[in-house]
Amino acid sequence: QTYAPKLVLLDITDISCIRDVAKEILNCYGCVDVLINNASMKVKGAVQSISLELDKKIMDANYFGPITLTKAILPNMISRRTGQIVLINSIQGKIGIPFRAAYAASKHAAVGFFDCLRAEMEEFDISVSTVNPTFICSYHRQPAPGNWEASIWK
Repeated sequence: QTYAPKLVLLDITDISCIRDVAKEILNCYGCVDVLINNASMKVKGAVQSISLELDKKIMDANYFGPITLTKAILPNMISRRTGQIVLINSIQGKIGIPFRAAYAASKHAAVGFFDCLRAEMEEFDISVSTVNPTFICSYHRQPAPGNWEASIWK
């Protein structure tokens, strides 16, 4: 069956709203056949210059956001015994580079989670894939003085 597209806005860093958005999608379409986790945020800076607040925001976007959305969709896929889950990650999830500690840490965590999920979902015929590309040209804003959020790539 073919469905009309529906635009659903989601801030992947707002963990509290992800389950509601997933519920809205499932109520509208009944199922999700393919879930592609592609949202990401990164920041460049020395470890000592990046605040813990920013570390947490990066972890929310790159780890907790995708796993929260995946866990919200997963029961539907398991009950239907079909589905595909894809994580668009980064080579930095395998190899960290200087000045990208928060980003690399979040991507390492995501790889670990989705590797475990892949093994667990095999019995339900749900495919879990992780794509780890090298450099991706991302949208970037130049930071305003004192505005760490503006230094984030989205």
